[in-house]
Amino acid sequence: MRDVVVVGAGLSGLVASLRLRRAGLRTALVHMGRGGLQLGQGTIDVLGYRPARVERPLDELGAFCASTEDEGGPTHPYAVLGADGIRAGVAWLRELVGESLPGDVETNTALPTALGGLRPTALYPPSMAAGAVSLDPAAPGALHGGSSVVVVGIDQLKDFSPRLVAENLAVVGLPDGGLLTTRSASISFPGRGTEADSNAVNIARALDRPGRRGEFIAALRTVSRRGETVAVPNVLGLDPATFRAVADGLDRPLFEIPLPPPGVAGLRLNDLLTDLAKAARVELIGGSRVTGARTGEGRVRSLLVGTAGHETALEARAFLLAPGGFESGALELDSHGVLHERILGLPLAVPDGELLNDAWAGRQPIFRVGVAADAAMRVVEPSTGRPVHENLHAAGGILAGAQRWDEKSGEGIALASAVRAADSIIESLKESA
Repeated sequence: MRDVVVVGAGLSGLVASLRLRRAGLRTALVHMGRGGLQLGQGTIDVLGYRPARVERPLDELGAFCASTEDEGGPTHPYAVLGADGIRAGVAWLRELVGESLPGDVETNTALPTALGGLRPTALYPPSMAAGAVSLDPAAPGALHGGSSVVVVGIDQLKDFSPRLVAENLAVVGLPDGGLLTTRSASISFPGRGTEADSNAVNIARALDRPGRRGEFIAALRTVSRRGETVAVPNVLGLDPATFRAVADGLDRPLFEIPLPPPGVAGLRLNDLLTDLAKAARVELIGGSRVTGARTGEGRVRSLLVGTAGHETALEARAFLLAPGGFESGALELDSHGVLHERILGLPLAVPDGELLNDAWAGRQPIFRVGVAADAAMRVVEPSTGRPVHENLHAAGGILAGAQRWDEKSGEGIALASAVRAADSIIESLKESA
């Protein structure tokens, strides 16, 4: 019998599975397909806004959690996990990926966006480092007042407007009080054949072939000048080595700007963690939907997984639910206005009052819906705080209390809760052995 079954192959599921496996536990990871990493930008957001831009996320954590309590509704996950929980989650990710994520969990950095704004994040891919703006005026980043940037678009990639990015970056005030000097340019680089319309993934795959990189580098040289930093859309390969090869060949500072999903940088991180899971011999069960559970005596005995023509029961000593939230279909608001946790029918923590309002930006209470968890990340009844099942834990986007996209807190919650849940499972199984 397996020791642990983890549901969901997003950031939480992958890092938790690796931690469980490194502890010697027989671990299975059940998932329908790629997790939410492909929807992200390959960055690790801990806390970006509250609602003003946050410079030192862990220093502001206490006041931020207090402000969410003032709004009522479910407790924010950070109120349970704390700054040390976030540090532990980020440290574990860095232990797994090594030098793949520069930055600092203590101090946010701003990165250019596909609209020419600057958004804060804690860790980011090396391919974005040359575009980093320090939020501390006394410690300039790679870009600072007076930096010269040429934003280069690709004719076949319609999701990126170099002119829009360049013009907006030129008027965005930097923390050091300066401005960037920017201009825009464009090159032709079809991802496949002579296609007139391409996408970021096809272009990234083309650049993973060494024969196409020289063509791309030559085109960049024709539109860039010495002394300029070159900004391109996030297309520089699914293979992390591709960015370094292009940057070395160009011999000028080069960085990527994230695009709408699917994000190439997110796919890179997903592939890296998935490869690590395979190497660690995590049992990966893909293309499988969890349809229910068998329970008894206050514990989950097995999860039921839909397979060809029948259901398969996956027995284990402990279970970790990390399937995401509304965006993955794990949470649902049906046509009768009733909220559901679709996998196990778990009770949900729901804010009082209206769940949706007519504000186009700001708080939408429905996004704070999710399962409640205790300090060990066990799923609990929201009204009593008692575990629903002693061996059922949760992590990531299914947890109640956060509006992740607005706070820029998603990856911080995912990592901290995944490590806390994994450590709780490891400890509980040692005690019961």
